[in-house]
Amino acid sequence: EERIRAREDELERISAQAEMGLQEGRAKRTRAIAADQSKARRVEFQKRAASVDPMADPERADPRTELTQEQLAAVNKQSIRLAKQLDGWSQAAISRRLSEAVVGGQDLTSAVVNVFEELQTAPGHVIPIGKLEEVARKEVSIEGRVETLWDPSHPSIAQVGLIADDSGQTRVTIWKSSDAPWIKEGEQVRIHKAARNWHEGRVSLAVTGWTTIHFPERGHWWE
Repeated sequence: EERIRAREDELERISAQAEMGLQEGRAKRTRAIAADQSKARRVEFQKRAASVDPMADPERADPRTELTQEQLAAVNKQSIRLAKQLDGWSQAAISRRLSEAVVGGQDLTSAVVNVFEELQTAPGHVIPIGKLEEVARKEVSIEGRVETLWDPSHPSIAQVGLIADDSGQTRVTIWKSSDAPWIKEGEQVRIHKAARNWHEGRVSLAVTGWTTIHFPERGHWWE
């Protein structure tokens, strides 16, 4: 009788282990199917984008392979130069984008100018203040020095003033509800995700609750 009970217990354990293995197998297959479907949707989206822009085709080879050795050498030379001017962009990424432009029919000089302007104002990167009017995004990031501050015209405004870099200047309004840190005249600031709008016919920026201000000369992040 004890042997029978022991055998029954063993069979129950085997059955439970088999069921657990089956469940784990189903879970793995489900994850694999979901990953494949996600990849397929991404590729399909890229192919639709490629119908408008052939360079977006996921099956397209690296455009640098379509250049002659002379063209590639010239592209790499310009990529190294642009990488020193474009903060946050690697030489390889710039080289690929330049190659796409050249393969697309642009001469190298035009490609350098167009790619520089494109990457200079790309989302997520600090852009020159003088380029603010050319950007269509609602949020931008800039860096400059606080030129002047004046008394706010409304109680809901904490500070308002002008921030400038070598390319231009813009009005910046800091709303009290943003809980942003206090800025000072003459101080270098980097503002991320400032809201872009218009004031008296010119582009201006607003510091909101989504905005982050960095003080490079202080060496700390403040939110």
